[in-house]
Amino acid sequence: MPRAAWIVTVLIALITAAMLLLAGYTGYAILSVAVGGSAAINLL
Repeated sequence: MPRAAWIVTVLIALITAAMLLLAGYTGYAILSVAVGGSAAINLL
């Protein structure tokens, strides 16, 4: 169950990054990818 929560967190961060990138907010998109990457570390 905790692993599924981290996967959902990573997916939400990546979806958010894609939406921000499409809206033109590149800085926030990069920040969202960094958050997703930080959450992905917990999957290892």
